[in-house]
Amino acid sequence: MKVNQFPDRIIEIENKKYLYFGGTAYLGLPMHPGFQKLLIKNIMQWGTAYGSSRSANIQLTAYENGERFLAKFIKAEAALTISSGMLAGKLVIEALTPETDCFFHYPDTHIAIKVPSSLPIFIGEKLNPRLLDNVTEKITILTDSVPSFHVRPIDLSILNSIPSNKEITLVIDESHSLGILGTNGCGVYSTINLTNIKRKIMVSSLGKAFGLTGGVIASDSQFITQMTTHDTFVASAGMNAAFVQTMADAAAIYLQQHQKLKENLNYVDRNLVRNKAVTFDLNYPLIYPEIESIKELFIANNIIITNFKYATSTKDLNRIVITANHKKEDLDTIIHLLNRHQF
Repeated sequence: MKVNQFPDRIIEIENKKYLYFGGTAYLGLPMHPGFQKLLIKNIMQWGTAYGSSRSANIQLTAYENGERFLAKFIKAEAALTISSGMLAGKLVIEALTPETDCFFHYPDTHIAIKVPSSLPIFIGEKLNPRLLDNVTEKITILTDSVPSFHVRPIDLSILNSIPSNKEITLVIDESHSLGILGTNGCGVYSTINLTNIKRKIMVSSLGKAFGLTGGVIASDSQFITQMTTHDTFVASAGMNAAFVQTMADAAAIYLQQHQKLKENLNYVDRNLVRNKAVTFDLNYPLIYPEIESIKELFIANNIIITNFKYATSTKDLNRIVITANHKKEDLDTIIHLLNRHQF
């Protein structure tokens, strides 16, 4: 399906209008007039692109402003913006590889933080015995904050079972939790306080809830300083400076839109009939329906949801996305269909 404008809550396909419950614009920012106004203002000041290395002699204060905001928002010591979330993940893996004896990954970890030689953290339903042996080594554990087809944050408590002879670095991809979960949408990074994790590193796309093309790495100050001297970072152009400054300027809008999203999710929670055929959680804006011919059912009722073949799954991904921009009548339409057809 091809469209000629941004798919917000209403999209038009072949001259027909549909309600749209897809995409990743969880906070509804790409079409938010106030957000767009800030972005246009910053493009006028910082231009449409800045292709120089961040390590060059000219330093744009937009990066300092945006990264200070992100660090405070995420509740990390420091943050670094990158041109995309994918590159943020790849850059972190590149930096950690020489320092890591063995990588381990949770199921369905996103390709941005995938390592070919990584071992599964679970064998069956138990921790990989390789994590429990008496070898002293540095390990890095890779995970998404909320894996695909799930609506709750990953449970990391089992990492407490790993003995102290393993020095643990945790890398968590928060592309689908930053701006959504946690206090005011700060994500889950600040809630990870397992005593046997020596270092935690968060990577995330900013093109989803935050509405701007780019990525972020957040961690302790020492690691972020290390990243700024990494060859790949030095040789790369940064995130669009106007976009980085817009994040700092839009702090109040992020909070407002997060509150609207929470109100919409509360409304769905009050009215959606619970059933095993529909996976939903009050705190998360994705609904996964296991209903036969769901895509065709919604199209027949003038609704479009996200549908595609997901890289880490053998089945198609059918995903209903609730955003801050959806109105109560939109939600009533989708709730009615789900309640009527899930039995």
